[in-house]
Amino acid sequence: MLKRKLFTIFVSTILLAAFVPVHYVYALEGITLFTPHTGVTASPGETIHYNVDIINEGSAIQSMSFMMEDLPKGWKYKITSDGSEIRQLSVKGNSEASISADITVPLDAKKGDYSFKMVAKGDGNSSSVTLSVSVTKQGSIETELTSNQTNLEGHADSTFTYTVSLNNKTTETQNYALSSKVEDGWSVRFLSEGNSVTSISLEPNTSKELTVEVKPPQNVKEGTYNIPITAATANSNSDLTLEAVVTGSFGIEIGTPSGVLSDEITAGKEKTIELEVKNTGTAPLKDITLSANTPSSWEVTFNSEEIAELAAGKTKKVKATITAPDEAITGDYVVTFKATTAEVSADATFRMSVETSTVWGLIAVFIIIAVVVGLYLITRKFGRR
Repeated sequence: MLKRKLFTIFVSTILLAAFVPVHYVYALEGITLFTPHTGVTASPGETIHYNVDIINEGSAIQSMSFMMEDLPKGWKYKITSDGSEIRQLSVKGNSEASISADITVPLDAKKGDYSFKMVAKGDGNSSSVTLSVSVTKQGSIETELTSNQTNLEGHADSTFTYTVSLNNKTTETQNYALSSKVEDGWSVRFLSEGNSVTSISLEPNTSKELTVEVKPPQNVKEGTYNIPITAATANSNSDLTLEAVVTGSFGIEIGTPSGVLSDEITAGKEKTIELEVKNTGTAPLKDITLSANTPSSWEVTFNSEEIAELAAGKTKKVKATITAPDEAITGDYVVTFKATTAEVSADATFRMSVETSTVWGLIAVFIIIAVVVGLYLITRKFGRR
């Protein structure tokens, strides 16, 4: 009985195997897919380019189509050959062909490691190569407004110039309105390629560098000021806060303690004038140079031609010695004194009135007297005749 049961089971198994279809999976005969860069890194929105060799080691022509298996949701691919997108490729026996595969990582891809296959299928068989991509940062679908240098320092008369990057990480073209909310008196200007702009258009997944020029008000005090800027559309916007550190303003004056800018001088003589240099700004001045513009043949010397440093609100007195040439004739002459620093400069126009020397005056008197006496003697002598 037992032998009969075993025989019945054996026969049933044979009959069942004969009528149940069996599916076999074979590698595409003689076909190998090869690319040297099977593992790469990428950022969200980036397109990865693969060069893939199709190697036919068989003697017959092989025709195949291509697809990606296990490609993450939202990722896109394109297969091309000789610059054209293809659906199918035939490779001669014992030869090779090259194709290109472009994989686009979506903008909102999450940071992590991904693996998928590029598959060649033909005649029910297939061959594949496994590819892996490491997404290095968290993706998003948004607008980014960034800058590598958001903090700048300068004096009150400076123009603070920032470079910012506007990145459209959305899937549509965006028209951005550029604006800034600053305190009264501050000026903010946006420039693109040297041109002043108030808006800019960006294609999907593109970026643009912008220049932002910021000018403080005239009487700004020292301190740190926030400059908020915005790039906005109807559906997305991005904010960035810039920072301007104002160190003070620069100002300088040159004159005399009394305010009088005129004097008298005798030809061939010297005259010493006391000048006053004042720092009218809120920041210290360094390396102040003194100079003078004079009429021809006149000379000016200073007891100190340079002031190393002058604190805000402070004054420094300097003596200037003016020498008029011997041949100077009576009249008014202009001497211009100038105080110069790397940041600012000032000048004062001084009027000098030249008087003729007393000696020459006496000589002139004697000449006149001599002429009068001579005329008198001549008149008296010839008048008697």
